[in-house]
Amino acid sequence: KKMGAILQKIGEIDFHLEDADIDVLGDAYEYLISQFASSAGKKGGEFYTPQEVSRTIASILNFENPDITSVYDPTCGSGSLLLRMIRETPEDKKDMVMIYGQELNTTTYNLARMNMILHGVKFSNFIIKNGNTLTHDMNKGILVDACGANPPYSVSWEHNSTLESDPRYTPYGKLAPENKADYAFIADIIAHLNPKGVAGVVLPHGILFRGGAEGVIRQNLLEKNLIHAIIGLPANMFYGTGIPTIIMVLKKDRKADDKILFIDASQHFV
Repeated sequence: KKMGAILQKIGEIDFHLEDADIDVLGDAYEYLISQFASSAGKKGGEFYTPQEVSRTIASILNFENPDITSVYDPTCGSGSLLLRMIRETPEDKKDMVMIYGQELNTTTYNLARMNMILHGVKFSNFIIKNGNTLTHDMNKGILVDACGANPPYSVSWEHNSTLESDPRYTPYGKLAPENKADYAFIADIIAHLNPKGVAGVVLPHGILFRGGAEGVIRQNLLEKNLIHAIIGLPANMFYGTGIPTIIMVLKKDRKADDKILFIDASQHFV
């Protein structure tokens, strides 16, 4: 009864939302999530990508493809990166963008869906699934214009005979190591890009030089001409980890003579 009374009283207040320059409810929710992430220590980084990183990725994706009509995040957490990709699209196209995501943690999956609704995204414009992306692709067959992702770094994942024939992973000659799933996430992302698709993925620095199966997959990515840019990020960007990270930009329609752009942004930031 008390909760109901409080909600009714709040409903009577005119917040002058039509005069606000920001999305008051959505941004307040986003702020609270970020505060929780910063106080949740190591776990906090699992469901929230800092807005500075989300904004950078979204800007790159919209620069590479100004006509984005669909976006995907295989480890969408609370949905902040998906929402940032929408926010960077032109105003007259925002309502037409289709959002696809998947999240392993059920609580975080519910956070993401609430985040969409509180930011005014129509229920018919987002499909977010709850499950393990690496072993169960719940957005199978979906191809998008852009993908932004901040997967958990170097997590373990379960190999099985089914995965060896999974069309997401077969083009690269090897499965990502059982104790480091980074390249499995990359393979999933590429599988969901349409022929003109572009992706920006936050990854640990080690994926650039580790050998074994990862070396084989990396060589395949280069030979298939999918890596567009590598951007080294400043240290301590993420909640609960000081691990050095990069943004890997992937692009489907690169020309044969396109170079790979390397940017060391680790010293150039404010």
